[in-house]
Amino acid sequence: MTKPEVNTLLATYRDGLLNDTLAFWFPRCVDEEHGGFMTARDRDGALLDTDKSMWQQGRATWLLVTLYNTVGKRPEWLEWARRGIAFIRRHGFDSDGRMFFQVTREGAPLRKRRYMFSEAFAAMAFAAYAKATQDDESAEQARHLFGKFLRYTRTPGLLPPKTIVETRPAKGLTNPMIAISMAQVLRDNLEQDDGYSAEIDRCIDEIATDFVCPEHRCVLEMAGPNGEFIDHFDGRTLNPGHAIEAAWFILHEARVRGGDKTLIALGCQILDWMWERGWDRQYGGLLYFVDVKGLPVQEYWHDMKFWWPHNETIIATLLAYHLTGEARYAAWHRQVHDWAHTHFADPEYGEWFGYLHRDGRVSVPLKGNMWKGPFHLPRMQWYCWQLLEHM
Repeated sequence: MTKPEVNTLLATYRDGLLNDTLAFWFPRCVDEEHGGFMTARDRDGALLDTDKSMWQQGRATWLLVTLYNTVGKRPEWLEWARRGIAFIRRHGFDSDGRMFFQVTREGAPLRKRRYMFSEAFAAMAFAAYAKATQDDESAEQARHLFGKFLRYTRTPGLLPPKTIVETRPAKGLTNPMIAISMAQVLRDNLEQDDGYSAEIDRCIDEIATDFVCPEHRCVLEMAGPNGEFIDHFDGRTLNPGHAIEAAWFILHEARVRGGDKTLIALGCQILDWMWERGWDRQYGGLLYFVDVKGLPVQEYWHDMKFWWPHNETIIATLLAYHLTGEARYAAWHRQVHDWAHTHFADPEYGEWFGYLHRDGRVSVPLKGNMWKGPFHLPRMQWYCWQLLEHM
């Protein structure tokens, strides 16, 4: 990339974040009456539903306080984040210490899942808030939730299994991948290691050993307990964007460690294989699911284009180019950047559509729901802006 290209991209991510994405969400999504954030939004930002996803409370709070810590001490960012923290503390936890997934606007519980995603993003929010405010209680809550995440995801029987494990034992890529991201956020914001680097090493080793599959040149989404290939629908189904998100977490760790060559090689291998698997050569963009053997995929939305895999791939390709200097990663970055901004971005009302048909047509015009909110897109814009500043 030339210096003018770097500067143009930098401005695109910076201005897109500050003047478009943030302007769409804030203060619109802040619930002044009950606290927290209402993220179910139509194309123009109109409210579609008042229920609140608890992991979106953590994600939005993390975003606001991370911007406060790294971009500028804007008091409104910290005040909105404070409202998020207060709502999580007041309404996020069940009597067993686990978190709810979905609550009413007022905070009454509606749904609790067998995953630890709400806890993961709350931990990240508490850690970033602790750095901004020097609040020891938030720091301790972040550490506690990280420990709970590890204990529940690594102790058989604590979480209800998805299948009858005695018949076909399996594990997913998600838990070690999210643990890497959590540990990186806590290490950076709590300003002491507390074993986080060791946990990152353990999770990267698990991904490399049990999910990276040289036989099929891919990263498995589900594997047996010791990395066995499961030759059934679930075991054959790959999610290229998810694996590429893991790739950039690993590449980020390589960058933190001064350009660790082993981690760079692993992250780039994951990116290479899953780009080859996921990029749609007919219409462009990343397919959501593909079969490892090229067989039909069970999930009916397999060929749709979702916003978040493109956000993660934009980060991964830029990081890979930064760490290796290889021209193909710059070319891939431009390819995914251009396709995503052409098809997902909404020039009329701002932000991005979340769900497209395979050919790039908008499937549904909403901008937010229980799953989509102010996280993947603004995280991508923030991270790429900061990386380009360094470059």
